[in-house]
Amino acid sequence: MMKVIVVGPKGKMGRLITQAAASRDDMQLIAGIAPAGRDYIGSDLGTAAMLGREIGVPVVDNLEDVIDSCDVIIDFSTKEMAMTVLDLAIAHKKALVCGTTGFTPEEMQRFMDAAAHIPMLYAANTSKLVNIMNKLLELVVSTAGNELDIEILEMHDQWKKDAPSGTSKEMGEIMAHALGKELPDVAVYGREGAAPRIKGSIGYHSLRAGNIPSSHTVFFGGMGERLEITHHSYNWECFARGACDCAAYLEGKAPGFYTIKDVLNFS
Repeated sequence: MMKVIVVGPKGKMGRLITQAAASRDDMQLIAGIAPAGRDYIGSDLGTAAMLGREIGVPVVDNLEDVIDSCDVIIDFSTKEMAMTVLDLAIAHKKALVCGTTGFTPEEMQRFMDAAAHIPMLYAANTSKLVNIMNKLLELVVSTAGNELDIEILEMHDQWKKDAPSGTSKEMGEIMAHALGKELPDVAVYGREGAAPRIKGSIGYHSLRAGNIPSSHTVFFGGMGERLEITHHSYNWECFARGACDCAAYLEGKAPGFYTIKDVLNFS
């Protein structure tokens, strides 16, 4: 049975990941890691994550105190906390699933470099259907991308800190690569004033409102027709289940950089 530590078990994703892991027969929760100063440090993880029962597992604020008892760490916290978690995972040779977004290219390189030491799985979005959507986007662009104008509209709750979303960036990267380009060279973020469309660009538009969980639409504009591919999440449970699937996938894996494509067995 895989032994799991969840970082940020009272956050919107950490809580759901804890609930998903607790419901699985192949996982055993070892600890929850809270940011320093939180009032739920020292409480039972089941209480902190609102499982409706105590499970005899502590919430602590020092990952190093419990890390040697786990097989894998699941971290969907903040980019600042994620870098500390990454360093400790490397030092203690523990598998890591990270779904936090908003990293700089230099920070992302640290995750790539970690793959030389640990099984490292980074996934901006752990939804199965989002990743099927990515396959569809690749198909459209590789088939007719040079004939189409591409625009991405992504919507999230008012608390999301980064824009565009990590998921929409990944979508843009997939489509840019299908065009033989790099996303930074073709991305256009919003428009104002005189802003004619640049041929071959990928436009981004970010909405932040209320408690919208996650919504991504890619528009492919042709002459006289338009194709839209959309994914809506009704809540965050699909991402939590996917995060646990990612953790389970890492069991017994050698050090390396893994993605959700590996978990879903996408070529």
